[in-house]
Amino acid sequence: MKRFHVHVAVHDVKQSVRFYSALFGAPPSVEKPDYAKWMLEDPRVNFAISTHASKLGVDHLGIQAENGPELEELGSRLAQADVAVTPQTGAACCYAKSDKYWTIDPQGVAWESFHTLGSVPVYGTDSRQELTKIHEPKASCC
Repeated sequence: MKRFHVHVAVHDVKQSVRFYSALFGAPPSVEKPDYAKWMLEDPRVNFAISTHASKLGVDHLGIQAENGPELEELGSRLAQADVAVTPQTGAACCYAKSDKYWTIDPQGVAWESFHTLGSVPVYGTDSRQELTKIHEPKASCC
């Protein structure tokens, strides 16, 4: 079963963790000085915040696949939507290693479809740079 993903760029992670923990009624499943993530079951969402974007607010939306075949199905659907799709294999971002597909919807909203393969000890440097060449402004990696 897929999970909806929202990534919000914030000014102050600590303050935002307090707010979202109260809102969701749960602490983050991952918390770092520059990043936090809640893997909620009700609603089923992967909600992340970080200080790595060039502007505050919703950075991108996405769908998290539970396995490789589910991710490939999402990639195939995007290809049928007649939009530019940028694949990333083994991307290190948001303290995770993932395979991804990036695209931009007709309104200019960045969408990330991804399957998480494991964790990494740093935020990561792999970004959607190729995608941002298609549409500015540059935003965070995941």
